[in-house]
Amino acid sequence: MKITPYLTFDGQARDAFTLYQQVLGGELEMMTFAQAPDAGHFPAEHRDRIMHVCLSLGEFSLMASDTMPGDPACGGGQYEGIKGCSISLHPESIVKSERLFAALSEGGQVVMPLEKTFWAERFGMFIDRFGVSWMINCA
Repeated sequence: MKITPYLTFDGQARDAFTLYQQVLGGELEMMTFAQAPDAGHFPAEHRDRIMHVCLSLGEFSLMASDTMPGDPACGGGQYEGIKGCSISLHPESIVKSERLFAALSEGGQVVMPLEKTFWAERFGMFIDRFGVSWMINCA
């Protein structure tokens, strides 16, 4: 069985996943609401939102979508970002850890600077500019 994190955005899925692919690499597949067979029932002003996006990184994937304004999955229109969950990356080197931390945290909020800890050569936490919480852990 595979477990794949699935994130929900309020119109930022395209920008977020474009950045994630630039930083992490991988293959990006993206579909808008306008590309759905029944796209006509979606409000025209929201058809460019992302219905589904998948970033494939070898055997791992990260998926997401945008909600429609007012969608209960997004707090009924009161979007507050993603809470209670972090995406954890485990780079093989300190250099890669530093590069990932710098690129993904840019414009966001550093929660814990990337530094040596008693359990890792480098560990840090941040919330990116799209509201997604990340951890970098280089053993």
